[in-house]
Amino acid sequence: MTVSLDGYIAGPGGDIGWSAPDEELFRFHTERVRALGAHLCGRRLYETMLYWETAHEDPALPGDQLEFARIWQALPKVVFSRTLDTVTGHARLARDGLAEELSALKREHDADLEIGGAALAGELMRLGLVDEYRAFISPVVLGGGTPFLPSLEQPIALRLVETRTFGSRVVYARYRRA
Repeated sequence: MTVSLDGYIAGPGGDIGWSAPDEELFRFHTERVRALGAHLCGRRLYETMLYWETAHEDPALPGDQLEFARIWQALPKVVFSRTLDTVTGHARLARDGLAEELSALKREHDADLEIGGAALAGELMRLGLVDEYRAFISPVVLGGGTPFLPSLEQPIALRLVETRTFGSRVVYARYRRA
């Protein structure tokens, strides 16, 4: 997820305008998503990403965004929501608990699974089911909003396995459980 320097994924009122990727970062995200086996997301992220389900219909869509749209559309997605009745595209609503759904997805897919949405990721962290953490740290201080990480009862020890700084000054940091 993209996170501000002070630890928020969205500013007050849910603003994410500060987190739009530049071309270099967008290409990095495209390659990263191309390698995924499936994506788990909460309702808010699912609704935000619905744009990509029909983006290919825009004749003015740049080629790199068209490529991302095609990759996103083909990617299996599992949506965790208590309020949605239906989902579209290559998505399905989760019917079982988080641990059960994640276990089934790991059996189905040989590639990485990605979790999107702070609330969903936080629940999986509390259950000890997150093996790797990837943060795209933006050079901005928001002063409040939606926290990147939840409150935890116990610390989670991590080891840094990769970093990269983009031209936009966004720093990518990838950690694994120690």
